[in-house]
Amino acid sequence: MSSRSAPNILWIVTTQWRAQACGYAGDVNARTPHLDVLAARGVNYAQAVTPHPFGPFARAALLTGVPSPANGVRDYYDPLPIDARTIAHEMSERGYATAFFGKWGLAARDANAPLVGEAHARMIVPAEARGGFEFWEGFEGGFLINDPWLHGTRLSEPVRRRGYQSDVVCGQVSAEILDPKSKILNGERSWFAVVSLEAPHPPYDAPASGVERREVVLPENVPAGATGKAVRELAGYYAHIEATDRAIGQLIATLPGDVIVVFTSVHGDVHGAHGLFRKGWPHEESVRVPLLVRGAPGAEAGGRRSDEMVSLIDLPAMTRAWAEGRAWSCPRERAEISMPSVVALPHQCDRVWRGWRTSERKEIFNADGSPWLAFDLTKDPGELRNLVSG
Repeated sequence: MSSRSAPNILWIVTTQWRAQACGYAGDVNARTPHLDVLAARGVNYAQAVTPHPFGPFARAALLTGVPSPANGVRDYYDPLPIDARTIAHEMSERGYATAFFGKWGLAARDANAPLVGEAHARMIVPAEARGGFEFWEGFEGGFLINDPWLHGTRLSEPVRRRGYQSDVVCGQVSAEILDPKSKILNGERSWFAVVSLEAPHPPYDAPASGVERREVVLPENVPAGATGKAVRELAGYYAHIEATDRAIGQLIATLPGDVIVVFTSVHGDVHGAHGLFRKGWPHEESVRVPLLVRGAPGAEAGGRRSDEMVSLIDLPAMTRAWAEGRAWSCPRERAEISMPSVVALPHQCDRVWRGWRTSERKEIFNADGSPWLAFDLTKDPGELRNLVSG
């Protein structure tokens, strides 16, 4: 049974935030002072990858510790099975209060409804489809980066909250932590909570909480034909990164000192690199994600970089170890990545693939097992293809 002697644990999960797009990672376009501080006070898992570079599949893996399609999410509109065992179930069994705030992205959506807009933002996620979290307050999707609709444990019908989505959702969590009457994040039990944000996902032209768009410096691997679109998108992308970093910083400032903080993203975005856009592609901009951990056993206060091959699929095991007061390390030599089904949306990857990545090399195979791409990450920082087949 958990008591206040067990550590509180918070996951902050964003969408489309690639690993390179952080100040501490050396990105000259990224203004992330709060994440830079987090990196300086914990562990930066610099080689972390998503098991699948698309939101629903990655979220299902993140919550269950099981890759797609074995976790029940094979196609883009598949919901997480109601009987799926998640980290919320495991932490509840350890006596933790569990809470989820923000974007869910794993309910049974209408495939004919627009992805952006109120159809998915206002749809009700049934209590039995909320992954076993004791407290749940959020929305299915809709990519309303401003003025989101919330429903859940306390709100039987969707209610619109005015403001920038990252501010609204992070503010929910801060209010629970600061509320002396809260039984979830301020009660007698230790707590585990997930804060799930859509930013910096498109629409990139949505207002970013007062952050002005600036000129951006394009990476060398964006070819001439893609520069115009890349510049337009990245100006909005980095504005949302700055605004969301600020919201995260305000949330972290309200946390008690004993909270283990995790920051990550479910996938990245190619943004014109290699002449491509969006996610699903097996390039670093899409598959490598930020992963920062502060306050966990083994996460030294002075900060350090780790080149362990960590995947988002490891987060449940990491969290269980921390709840038991143990440090966690990854014994594997490589991380598996794959896209087991084509997502029929504009600009996305057009084929099924699977592969693996180490800190030095990445190999990608077509569905029939034939080689598609191979990368020497030690010699090719621009990640140009050195093997193309088919």
